[in-house]
Amino acid sequence: MTMAATTFSSSPMRGSLPAIPSKSAAHRLLIAAALADQPTEIEFGGTRSADIDATVRCLQVLGTKIVIKSGKFEVTPQEAMAAPAVFDCGESGSTLRFMLPVAAVRLSHGTTAVFQGAGRLPSRPLGDLCEALRRHGCRLSGDSLPLTVEGPLHGGEFVLPGDVSSQYITGLLFALPMTAAGGRIRLSTALQSADYVRMTLRTLETFGITVQEQEDGWQVSGGQHYRSPRTVKVEGDWSNAAVMLCAGALAGSVTVTGLDPASGQGDRRIVDMLRRFGAAVTMTAEGVTAEARPLHGVTMDMGENPDLLPVLAVVAAAARGRTVLHNAGRVRLKESDRLAAMAAMLRTAGVPVTETAEALAIDGGGPLHGGLVDVCNDHRLVMAAALLGLMAKEGIQVTDIQSVRKSYPDFAMDWSRLQQRKG
Repeated sequence: MTMAATTFSSSPMRGSLPAIPSKSAAHRLLIAAALADQPTEIEFGGTRSADIDATVRCLQVLGTKIVIKSGKFEVTPQEAMAAPAVFDCGESGSTLRFMLPVAAVRLSHGTTAVFQGAGRLPSRPLGDLCEALRRHGCRLSGDSLPLTVEGPLHGGEFVLPGDVSSQYITGLLFALPMTAAGGRIRLSTALQSADYVRMTLRTLETFGITVQEQEDGWQVSGGQHYRSPRTVKVEGDWSNAAVMLCAGALAGSVTVTGLDPASGQGDRRIVDMLRRFGAAVTMTAEGVTAEARPLHGVTMDMGENPDLLPVLAVVAAAARGRTVLHNAGRVRLKESDRLAAMAAMLRTAGVPVTETAEALAIDGGGPLHGGLVDVCNDHRLVMAAALLGLMAKEGIQVTDIQSVRKSYPDFAMDWSRLQQRKG
């Protein structure tokens, strides 16, 4: 069956809207609450994404009671894991890599759990984490989904690369306090996306878990107990706010409220990144506002902010001169090969792009034309296509806009609220 196309058209973007809840923060708070000593109320206050639904679903298999009402999660830890224990992670890499060590440490001798997923998740990297679990008491059926795991996970020294997925580190940081011996996580390569690990450490601290940071990793004492703070709130999401701020920088003036300037989320760097392009970005108590100004090309390292590459590639298309987004090879391992997909999308609109193994070089500032682009069932690419449509005279068409449900279910509605339609 052929899916109807959605057209993102050129129009001024003006107005204000609240940030949606942070998916990254919500994953971490839900897991910590599920492991705690008593119930926790998590104030969420927004529409749940498919990735958060995947984590809720897996925590329920773990034995957690979760009631969702009035914009809140009421999380009550339980003792017994479901039988059979089948963890359906959907398309969420965070859910899979966080829950795999947590489930492994909760398995008793001889019991098993099955992990499964959809979309591109079965092909995304998992081997280094699987091998680490094998070296510490677990049996696994392979290195990709579907995956059967037999526990329990023991403590000890875990050696992992830091430049494949910081989610490996987070999963182990959640699990190791519950082992008898605890453990040490040692990095064999430099850590990328370090801000996400810092978010995990802040969550652990909120729930009473102590982790000692070392020069090449972390030391975690065993036999610790998660202690509920009773109530916590999910902060606003900088990653998804970024697309709206980029819209303001390209086509008007957009304010996003409910963002913490001191957040541990690395994608708060969108403020400085847009300023480097020449956009006017201000931060007040009311919110963050991005306004259009003449833009110019820049060179940016994407190592700490890979999720921002798609939207920044579109900003680069509007910026006069050459922009180079480098140290971005890891984005080939996301929901799509985002380097190749963004190069193809920009070329469809007439933007000259050079793609290398680790970078995109974009020659922006020229006229853009419309067309049908492939967003590869990738939520970040849908948002990038919407931005590109602001500058394409004939508009940009996509056929699978529903993939935004992974992180931002109300994206189309919020986008429409900001559009100043002509006529």
